[in-house]
Amino acid sequence: MDKLSNYGWRSRFPEFQSTAAQKIRDSLQGFVTDASEEQIRAWDDSIPLLQKEVGEILEDQASGEQYSTVLEYELPMDLRRPDVIFLLNGGLLVIELKGKSSPSQADLDQAAAYARDLRCYHRECENAKVHVVVVPTRARGLLGSEHGVSVMGPDALDAHVRAIEGDSSGPPISPEAFLDANAYRPLPTLVEAARELFLQGDIRPIHRARAATDPAVETITEIIHRAAREKSRHLILVTGVPGAGKTLVGLRMVHAHFLDDLAVKRDDGKPTVPAVFLSGNGPLVEVLSYELKGAGGGGRTFVRGVKEYVKRYSSQRNLIPPEHVLIFDEAQRAFDAQQVQEKHRNTPGFEGGRSEPEHFIEFAERIPEWCVVIGLIGGGQEIHVGEEAGLVQWRDAIENAGCPADWHVHLPDQAADAFTGSSKPPEIKPALGLDIEIRFHLATNIHKFVSTLLEEGAADRCATLANHLEEQGYHLRISRDLDEAKGYLRERYAENRLARFGLIASAKDKELERWNVPNDWNSTKRLKFGPWYSDDESDGQHSCRHLESCVTEFGAQGLELDAALLAWGTDLVRTNSQWSNAMARGYQKKGRVKDPFQLRINAYRVLLTRGRDVTTVFVPPVGVLDETYRFLLSAGFRPLGH
Repeated sequence: MDKLSNYGWRSRFPEFQSTAAQKIRDSLQGFVTDASEEQIRAWDDSIPLLQKEVGEILEDQASGEQYSTVLEYELPMDLRRPDVIFLLNGGLLVIELKGKSSPSQADLDQAAAYARDLRCYHRECENAKVHVVVVPTRARGLLGSEHGVSVMGPDALDAHVRAIEGDSSGPPISPEAFLDANAYRPLPTLVEAARELFLQGDIRPIHRARAATDPAVETITEIIHRAAREKSRHLILVTGVPGAGKTLVGLRMVHAHFLDDLAVKRDDGKPTVPAVFLSGNGPLVEVLSYELKGAGGGGRTFVRGVKEYVKRYSSQRNLIPPEHVLIFDEAQRAFDAQQVQEKHRNTPGFEGGRSEPEHFIEFAERIPEWCVVIGLIGGGQEIHVGEEAGLVQWRDAIENAGCPADWHVHLPDQAADAFTGSSKPPEIKPALGLDIEIRFHLATNIHKFVSTLLEEGAADRCATLANHLEEQGYHLRISRDLDEAKGYLRERYAENRLARFGLIASAKDKELERWNVPNDWNSTKRLKFGPWYSDDESDGQHSCRHLESCVTEFGAQGLELDAALLAWGTDLVRTNSQWSNAMARGYQKKGRVKDPFQLRINAYRVLLTRGRDVTTVFVPPVGVLDETYRFLLSAGFRPLGH
């Protein structure tokens, strides 16, 4: 087997049917060099079964001679391997073989994810039909179908292929085209995208994801060129639903190669640093630093902490930022003046009285000739004390600038209300509003489901949305047994060592510690976010995959997992068909909190949107959470073990 291959076996149906099973197994074993004895036995058991079915297809269908089979196809940049793929007329069939009598929920969800990812990210599958079947090898006949995943014994495969052929048109996908290493381009996680940008200067091309974010990037690029050409100052606000790619837009802009050509040389003759990406999200900065420490710079990245930036430039008023473009992630969460004062009260030379937006506009006005401040805005993400003032702070920052008339504001319709009454009307740019969710493998309406769940409490509408998400390959699962929920995730991702799944919970719950969910302050304070998000189990005890340590909304916001195990706390419960935060921990600075209930809603909004593949909820088996559990079931969460 060629070491550069991304499959264990490929051939047309006639060759597969006539080749000795031992030869096919040897080929697979030569490709999967670390195959376990259990895996080898599974190949020995399944290859003859597949050959029998392929033989029956060839007997009944003349077109079968043009079909191809691919075994152990390794998804490029992913390392997962669907067991078998049949390349058929007008599409393909993904086959997952399980040595059992009936599949588990994890088996079904794993197979659905293969089909989903091929549809979303494989060039040859974009306009083809992708079918998926789970085959318990000890079963016989058709066992049923669940949200697009068929379940059947191996004896039913030939009839299933005949049915697929009758519903398809077009020639079979070429195996050469399908196996092209450049044909499959999965959407990177935020951390993967940052790593690619840092090391390569660009993100892998993802056609459908780029289509969702390119208009915003192009609009921002035009404004930056205008600023440099006209020597003007601009504030750009980019809004988006959770998972729409706002941060990816910011990361792409901070690495835009054209910025080097637009930078103005300073008095010392040295060119400026073109752009900086600023985040108030400490865990995000920590994770990126941990991931990129091997690339040089001791782990320092292009992502800088907002607090340190404000500290540096607010205490030295003659200091000029070297950048022309300041990108502020989660700009709607910017601290108000009181919280800024609280955070910097011990900084020598610090002058209070300004919010973070006012500080950044003032810093930008120090930059010679031109500057652009970009605010990336997500709704309903305010979870910290001092973040509740919202977007109006950016309007006030412009109005209170040294030269307000010098500033041009660009924003989408979604942010226009915050600038009502401005002395200089903003320029409306529809492309700056991102409304397509790409984080969740292009499944749509996850944010709508979560908003309907938390804000409207409309179970029937949630159930409709949940059913739609299930069909798109995004799963909502629930259990009252923590071990069962952990077992589901471990089984589902057992063959995917790159997957990251972890335990998350609200910081304001008082009861979860009783159920071995360490969401208390001391436990979460000790947690190291870099290893938690990045390490495999074999790298030590800190990996999220152990499902032992826990991050709260403060450690999860802005970061993502392939699957989240959310332990639902008593800080937000259903009581008499309404949400209540009556049992939540209090805030130390109660006088600073405007709406503690809304902060709880926002916290669960964050927690419910961390998993890219699945959100699995554990509801402790206590009476106070019974109504919450029943409500989540009625809203579309599907119970494990049923």
